[in-house]
Amino acid sequence: MAETSHKEETFRVGETELRVIKGGQGKPLLVFHGELGFPGWLQWLDVLARKRTIWIPLHPGFGKTPMASWIMNMRDLGAFYARFIREQKLAPVDVIGFSLGGWLAAEMAIANSAQFSKMVLVGATGLRPPSGEIMDMFTRTARGYLNASVIDSRNNPEFAKLFGGEQTPEQFEAWEDARAETARIAWAPYMYTQSMPELLANVAGLPTLILWGKQDPVVPLSAGELYHQKIAGSKLVTFDNCGHMPEVEKPADFIKAIESFLG
Repeated sequence: MAETSHKEETFRVGETELRVIKGGQGKPLLVFHGELGFPGWLQWLDVLARKRTIWIPLHPGFGKTPMASWIMNMRDLGAFYARFIREQKLAPVDVIGFSLGGWLAAEMAIANSAQFSKMVLVGATGLRPPSGEIMDMFTRTARGYLNASVIDSRNNPEFAKLFGGEQTPEQFEAWEDARAETARIAWAPYMYTQSMPELLANVAGLPTLILWGKQDPVVPLSAGELYHQKIAGSKLVTFDNCGHMPEVEKPADFIKAIESFLG
């Protein structure tokens, strides 16, 4: 499959310069990356870009977009993106959030679910798991954290495409920037907010799909089950023999679930 043409564009959100990866054609689809930044253009993006224009903003402080010092927590980051969506006239827009990006989407839906038309949460942080714990990314290297995120890092073509080979200085620097910003905005408590279970009642009337690897070692499935319980009318789809990256580990099943939901 030929890779869809995509490019990086620069926008202004107040005083902040925001860089966005864009590609594809058709109705906009907003994608929020996780705690280690945007990993790269993958197979599932190529498939969706046939009918959708993919917007992937690179979060402030996560490598390419400069840090915005006023953004102190996930709620601030959500307000920042709410302004971006409004000013670009994207609302209501379909959104997919991965890990930390899923928490971000959920925060934004709590504040104003009408800014989204459909929401997909993939292995989202943001909730304290009823059983198990969220993996502490600061107890290991970035590469070690990524390797631990999937069931089999050695025999996965998509994973090798992203993270195989020697780590470049640029890659190391980007990961460390992302880890530093994650620590700044999502540290206390680590990767969740205590009020989230109650606040999710505000996500009313928003079609929501929750995707989770059954063996997710980063964010236990119990967190996905709690999201499903707290977001009225949501649908939970799980992938067997799959860790924290179903888009990488189970691409065909992941694409099928996304396409069926988005229509």
